[in-house]
Amino acid sequence: MNVTMYIDKYKNVRYNFFKWRYETNLVYKVILALSFACLTGLLAQFRFYLPYNPAVPITGQTFAVLLAGVVLGTWGGISQIMYVGIGAAGMPWFTNFQGGIGALTGSTGGYIIGFILTAFFLGYFTDRYVRSRNFRNMLPLMLFANFALIYLPGMLVLYYWWTTFIGSIGLVELISIGMMPFIAGDILKIVAAASVAKAVTPKTSYGAELGT
Repeated sequence: MNVTMYIDKYKNVRYNFFKWRYETNLVYKVILALSFACLTGLLAQFRFYLPYNPAVPITGQTFAVLLAGVVLGTWGGISQIMYVGIGAAGMPWFTNFQGGIGALTGSTGGYIIGFILTAFFLGYFTDRYVRSRNFRNMLPLMLFANFALIYLPGMLVLYYWWTTFIGSIGLVELISIGMMPFIAGDILKIVAAASVAKAVTPKTSYGAELGT
């Protein structure tokens, strides 16, 4: 089998997966969404530290959120609703094995809610626009989703929590606490997720025509 045949086989595999994803019944879609909710919970426990910032860990959580939208389309958003809802009900799969409603009402609750917005946003573009499925177009979409749809609600809730329980906080201090330590790690995850999106998504109009 020559290289061209391997490439054609690979293209058929990814096309057939997306075709199956659109045509499968509700039960399988729910199972897929739950699987990505579990993946998000698993990667939330994966932590590593950057050499210049040993105090603040980078988690793999948002990587799973980005992939959920790309792989599942708008059902990626449903996977994050499952992640948030099941976690709020007590499943200890938020970062540091936290669970319960307190994780959503605490200082990081806004970021978690932003996961839902991000997965729906990326899922919509992946489903509807074939051109979004290459690296060059997916990268800015993921950058916007990560820094606007996750960080804005995240820092709004952090600001409210901080002023309620600790005291006043300025915008510069808020950004330095709630965003700056994570930018480098987030960019690495975004580049990796955009690369995966380019590799696994079909570059045909099948998904864009059928939607979910």
